[in-house]
Amino acid sequence: MKTGTNSSKARLMQVLLSPKVSEKTIRQADAHRQFVFRVVNNANKQEIKQAVEMLFDVKVSNVQTVNVKGKQKTFGRIAGKRADWKKAYVSLQEGYDINFGTE
Repeated sequence: MKTGTNSSKARLMQVLLSPKVSEKTIRQADAHRQFVFRVVNNANKQEIKQAVEMLFDVKVSNVQTVNVKGKQKTFGRIAGKRADWKKAYVSLQEGYDINFGTE
């Protein structure tokens, strides 16, 4: 018996925060079908895989995650720190692609 299917689907909708689009990530996408996303800090690899497959209708072959430490910054004389965040490198299976409309 499945329990919490609505709550798990709602959770998957909140896992991916945004795609990271830069020159480096575009080169990775073209060369290796690997896309980079900013994800919530408590997301695990299985949730990230399910969220990408559900939202973009693709098949994921591998997920790697990196915890990015926030930078130390000064604002005038006030010292501060940017928030830590997590990013996920998502590799797609052969024949699948994600288009973010950057063309």
